[in-house]
Amino acid sequence: MNGTHQLADVGFHAGELAVQRRAGVEQNAARLSCMLDPAALTGGIAGFLSDRTFLVISGRDRASRLWTSALTGPPGFLKAQSDTTVAVRAVFPAGDPLHRLPTGQKIGIVTIEFATRRRVRINGTLSVSDVLLIEVEQAYANCPQYIQQRLLARDRSGALGSVRVRHGSTLSADDRGLIRAADTFFLGTANPERGVDASHRGGPSGFVRVDERGLWWPDYKGNNLFNSFGNIAVNPEASLLFLDFATGQTLHLSGTTEIEWGERGRFGDDGHTGRIARFTLQRSVAGRLLPARETAHNPYPRNPALTD
Repeated sequence: MNGTHQLADVGFHAGELAVQRRAGVEQNAARLSCMLDPAALTGGIAGFLSDRTFLVISGRDRASRLWTSALTGPPGFLKAQSDTTVAVRAVFPAGDPLHRLPTGQKIGIVTIEFATRRRVRINGTLSVSDVLLIEVEQAYANCPQYIQQRLLARDRSGALGSVRVRHGSTLSADDRGLIRAADTFFLGTANPERGVDASHRGGPSGFVRVDERGLWWPDYKGNNLFNSFGNIAVNPEASLLFLDFATGQTLHLSGTTEIEWGERGRFGDDGHTGRIARFTLQRSVAGRLLPARETAHNPYPRNPALTD
């Protein structure tokens, strides 16, 4: 990539349009389609990136499996190098499923300022791996909905390099506990033609359910773009990242997700949209890989109530 954007990468793709039609929000989504225009990292977005200390990346490991992982650093570790290039001066630690992720691949990024509930999503191509140089194709802000306010401090214990991780294909009791306690997770999806996307999901603690079939969560009303669900509609690959911000515990899941449509207000349809997402686990990596700790927390005031 050299910053030149092809027409095929502009606007909604077939999966996004299909979900928008079924949800009955095509016209509302069309008004926001300019958010998906080719990126220009100038002004507010460039300044926002340079102040961030936390970001999440979705990409593929050397076996081409999709994963989602977090990176932290001091202000300036994430920086717009040009109108179409972003540099991340951090690397994934040994044990992280995206450690030494291959170059030349499409990746997705979401970076958040939890304290003010602001976030920016970036999609592009990884061109250099040692500093994570990304040729940006899309960059746009998302609304503050469902972001819990948090203050994070860097963990300076230096223990990250010696962390032991557990690989598996089933959820342990601890994994289930982490998921059920979570009020935030991050979702990675991929489109065969457009690339990879990383997004934030938030709600009250317990909004992600775990049952005998795996785990699932309700879809809440949002900006009507359906970037993630649009990807899932044409490609079920998905990766999830759960974080215990108090302890640094991490749970990376890779598998598939399907959208289930049903009657609004049914069990678990907390957002009253009629949509839930059901995830099927294929691989997991669990450890204590988040080099930050939460020092303050304030839930989003309009989180939907859990339904019985």
